[in-house]
Amino acid sequence: MDIERAGQDVGVDLAAVARLLADGTRAAFCLALLDGRAWTASELARHAGVAPSTATSHLNLLVGGGLLVEERHGRHRYLRVADRRVIELIESLAALAPQRAVRPRTLSASGRDRALARARLCYDHLAGSVALAITDAMVERGLLEWGPEPGLTDDGAAWLAEVGITVPTGSRRPLVRACLDWTERRPHLAGAVGAALCAHALTAGWATRIGTTRALAVTPAGRQALRTHLDLPPTGERVREAPKRSHK
Repeated sequence: MDIERAGQDVGVDLAAVARLLADGTRAAFCLALLDGRAWTASELARHAGVAPSTATSHLNLLVGGGLLVEERHGRHRYLRVADRRVIELIESLAALAPQRAVRPRTLSASGRDRALARARLCYDHLAGSVALAITDAMVERGLLEWGPEPGLTDDGAAWLAEVGITVPTGSRRPLVRACLDWTERRPHLAGAVGAALCAHALTAGWATRIGTTRALAVTPAGRQALRTHLDLPPTGERVREAPKRSHK
């Protein structure tokens, strides 16, 4: 009995989900939607460099497969990722995927790639080298327990209150979750605490979006805040030995 047939016999068609993400255009759509926003079909078509009719066909498959949901406002069709489980799936697959050496077509494309690797939105929390530096600093200061079961320490809860970061209560979402960073290949902070920290960084002006991408720029106020609260250098990053990886 083959693996696909075995999965169907127990009521789990894992191959159906794999087929949805096996196409490069559909995978590009899902990666773009990790910024947490709803995109129109036309925007996604331009992003992936495909015709609107081609994009519509692929988006229908992703919606039908439960990975995306759509909302209609007048003539416009907006797409977004269905839920956090899909976000985690896409990020995990991206971290496991082989990294291809791609030469940017333009100087601006090269700049966007560097910006994404440095700081970006991963749905509702921070990712990239800056996010890794924040996570490392919080672990070093005893604010996070970063083992098999990551968690927030009492000192961490006090630190959040001191900084003015409010974590919503009453949610079944875990306070702290490790999310594997697909550019750095190490886990960064996610969960309710990661989302609250990201929201605070954006509303307090520590970070700002770069254009319409999910890349973020750390502002002078953000660099000062990271230095004050976590003793990070002005760049917001630290040099840390990590396994060698090929560039995107």
